[in-house]
Amino acid sequence: MRYWDKAIETIQPEELEKLQVKRLQETIKRACHVPFYQHRLQEAGISADDITKTSDIKNLPFTKKQDLREGYPFGFFAVPLKEIVRIHTTSGTTGKPTVVGYTKGDLDNWSDLIARNLTMIGLSDDDIFQNMVNYGMFTGGLGFHYGAEKAGLTTIPSATGNTKRQIEMIHDFCVTAIHCTPSYALHLAEVAEELQIPLDSLKTGIFGAEPWSDQMRTELEEKLRVTAFDSYGMSELYGPGVAFECPEHNGLHIWHDSFLVEIIDPATGEPLGPNERGELVITPLTKEAMPLLRYRTGDITMLLDDVCPCGRGRKIARFTGRSDDMLVIRGINVFPSQIEHVLLSIPEVAGSYMVYVDRVNHMDEMIIEVEINRQFFSGELADLKTIRERIQRALRDVLELRTNVRLVEPGSLPRFEGKAKRVIDRREKM
Repeated sequence: MRYWDKAIETIQPEELEKLQVKRLQETIKRACHVPFYQHRLQEAGISADDITKTSDIKNLPFTKKQDLREGYPFGFFAVPLKEIVRIHTTSGTTGKPTVVGYTKGDLDNWSDLIARNLTMIGLSDDDIFQNMVNYGMFTGGLGFHYGAEKAGLTTIPSATGNTKRQIEMIHDFCVTAIHCTPSYALHLAEVAEELQIPLDSLKTGIFGAEPWSDQMRTELEEKLRVTAFDSYGMSELYGPGVAFECPEHNGLHIWHDSFLVEIIDPATGEPLGPNERGELVITPLTKEAMPLLRYRTGDITMLLDDVCPCGRGRKIARFTGRSDDMLVIRGINVFPSQIEHVLLSIPEVAGSYMVYVDRVNHMDEMIIEVEINRQFFSGELADLKTIRERIQRALRDVLELRTNVRLVEPGSLPRFEGKAKRVIDRREKM
């Protein structure tokens, strides 16, 4: 078992409580430099001195993504702009983005968390690491880059695009570990197979930025011959590095010395207990430039009660979706990850699919286009009809909802190098 910082990674509950309370008090004091929090804390009648235990956090106000957008561009910075050494923004939002600032201390803390994660999964200065995510305003590129260098890995900043060249670099440079979105990794495997370029040096795949199922894990590990690890983070909380799978692969370790975690009912805001699934709320405890209090991530998970054999702290379950991308189809709640789970459990289905939601005659209709593996697509029409009906039955059993499945030719659906956008909801445009 390898540790980056064994003392903090295996800190005992009593010592962790003391550290969290101290850091939460410091975070509240920093937040008081932000007008939004000055007003909200005054309304709540609470100050840092009122925090004597971590459970007191329930008295603090929530922060939502919309609050951050309304503070555009620098309204949530708690330090003078001259102390901000880097700015990132969130990706994939409409209107103004969320702006995130970093001090030198923030960047050091962030890269330390990444190094902690990489060391936990066994990577070291013996590894060659190819970082295949965007190096622009998206936090995944630079976040992993500096953390990998801090951990001593030989780091290749290949970024996104030019899949053939990405594959050549993996082969020619004997890359042992990659980082990208899981959907791009499947595309990478497809192209490598078409080009007949072996990727024998690979042993570790780090995948994040979008939800992915255990079925996709199996497919990734089989096609790329890697051990796959789930990575979680968001720009508002530094970026990647907030939580990470260890080699046990049973949930993600969230670094409790740096993040105070709650699970709430997304509808009522009431706290939920261990093994109760709800919305993840995080208060970062070490951020200097942009402290946040009780940030509602929108991600759906739960705190696990199991003690991990690796000796680190409590974990969260893998994510099943988001409270704000949940689809309501004819009164039924549907998460895209449920659809993926079903599709990838069917052998005839290839890795790519698209979901379209329309309103027809005042009724919601969901159409799912599914790529079929080539050996099945070239079969008889009767066989394709049987496959289509089997997919629809499997989806109905899980979703409790009728869907319209269309089988399409392999390679015909969009491929994504960044976050995959597999769900197109067209109801609001009608």
